[in-house]
Amino acid sequence: MIQIRRGAPALDSREIPEAPVQWRRVLAYLSPYKLRLFIASVGVLLSAGLSLVFPAVISNVVDSVFEEANLALLDEITLLLLLVFLFRSIAAFVQNYNLNYVGEKIVVDIRQALYAHLQFLSIRFYTDRRVGELVSRISSDVTVVRTVLTGNISTLLQQSMTLLGSVGVMFWLNWRLTLFIVVLMPIIVGVGFVLGSAIRRMSTRVQDEIAGATVVAEEVFQNIREVKSFARENYEITRYNRAIEIAFGAAVKLLTVRSVFGPIIGFFAFAGLALILWFGGREVLDGRLSAGELIAFLIYGLTVAGSFAGLINLYSQFQEALGATKRVFQILDTTSDIQDAAAAKELANVDGSISMRDLSFSYEQGNEVLSGVNLDIAAGEIIALVGPSGAGKSTLFNLIPRFYDPDAGVISIDGHDIRDLTQNSLRRQIGLVPQETLLFGGSIRENILYGKLNAGEEEMIAAARSANAHDFISALPKGYETIVGERGVKLSGGQRQRVAIARALLKDPAILLLDEATSSLDNKSEQLVQDALGKLMRNRTTLIIAHRLSTVRIAHRIAVLDAGRLIELGSHDQLIAQQGLYAKLYEMQFREADLFSMA
Repeated sequence: MIQIRRGAPALDSREIPEAPVQWRRVLAYLSPYKLRLFIASVGVLLSAGLSLVFPAVISNVVDSVFEEANLALLDEITLLLLLVFLFRSIAAFVQNYNLNYVGEKIVVDIRQALYAHLQFLSIRFYTDRRVGELVSRISSDVTVVRTVLTGNISTLLQQSMTLLGSVGVMFWLNWRLTLFIVVLMPIIVGVGFVLGSAIRRMSTRVQDEIAGATVVAEEVFQNIREVKSFARENYEITRYNRAIEIAFGAAVKLLTVRSVFGPIIGFFAFAGLALILWFGGREVLDGRLSAGELIAFLIYGLTVAGSFAGLINLYSQFQEALGATKRVFQILDTTSDIQDAAAAKELANVDGSISMRDLSFSYEQGNEVLSGVNLDIAAGEIIALVGPSGAGKSTLFNLIPRFYDPDAGVISIDGHDIRDLTQNSLRRQIGLVPQETLLFGGSIRENILYGKLNAGEEEMIAAARSANAHDFISALPKGYETIVGERGVKLSGGQRQRVAIARALLKDPAILLLDEATSSLDNKSEQLVQDALGKLMRNRTTLIIAHRLSTVRIAHRIAVLDAGRLIELGSHDQLIAQQGLYAKLYEMQFREADLFSMA
């Protein structure tokens, strides 16, 4: 597997597999569908074979008929040709349906593989990339790969076979009869208009369904921290798979119409040729045309023109597809910098004590964010993290659930190095309530149950009551079924906070990471949120990035960070007495809050 270097936004172009290697990997996706491909190949051979054989044969037969002036035999041959064209159209349908079915199924396979792979990449991967880019790779790029694997390869084989065979015969024919091609245009245009309209409508439906699945993916990418903190990777994979399977069902209906489209156009085109043969035959009987020239040249001429144009068009499509396959494989070849150890253990029966030893970390080499941090936190203790912006408070939060691994040092929970634990079991024991509360765009019920998917109704409502959320939820027209909108925009800041707290309560973690954010709330909302936070922190080991004086005062101890170092540790009174950085921060910020409250 290709390793992603720390801080690299994408794979270096030199690391992308060469084209032959890419094509071998792309073709490997066809392997599970060998039977359908075999059936489609039979359709290709029959369709191409009938296209190549019948013009030369018919040319000789028609000449014999006209020499004998046998109108009855002419009618029989015309009917026979219609049947041959019908069988060719059936063979083309078998070919197109099976190839397109395989193509759509490959789209599902690759998208599911990409989505599952993305779920287990680390937070670092997402900080270096745009969500729109990832959504593009999982949608449009995969569609291009599907076109290469089925439609383009099939077209290449069929057009090449037809072109070479037709060119060999045309040298013997007369060029004058090409004008008869224009007779086919009205029929093809009419049928194409009717079926094309249906295809456009169904294609729109497919795109809408794919867009719905893309929304699920994009939403999860934007909320990847919540997904990982609740260890919901597998749940999100299932949710996305369900949405993409619905899109697949719509695509199967579309491909059915598309599969019929080509054969019907082909049938009417060749039927038109048969009618031209019938009319031209009468002209031959009058001594104005050669029957063989009329039939054979017209068919082979159309075939060569179509094949040549198709091959030229395929070249540009293959070039486009080559770039798309590179982008797909870039994702699949990316490995997470956070991996479970080979013998990783499950974390269970957690008391919640945390130990940090000589902890150092940098997002980019040479720019250290944490340096030599040592901190022991007892089970059930509340620690407030205080310090100026950029001191390393949020980074410390990110290291505890292993969103990142430290450059040096060890974090232990109940004496276990967290790198020796499975990520899922570690994160199941940690609850995260971020400063900016992010909700999924579904219902309030779905957002709360994200903390515990199998929770019952009473358990969910109890969590909402404890979070002071049940009353406002019940007052909504649809209660717990209310749709919160993208990122929870339909709820106020205080309401979003309380839903997030209910979600964390339902999860019931042993360790709580709380980035307190009540400064932007009105007094009533702040009181409700603070009360809910108090219930959430009860009997849990809690680390709080403190923004408000009230939060600092409920902490057992205060850890003061500055420039990535832990410089002070103690109670509020102890740190005030030291007259260090905490005392200065208190004078600048927290004292203002005291004065404001006394005003």
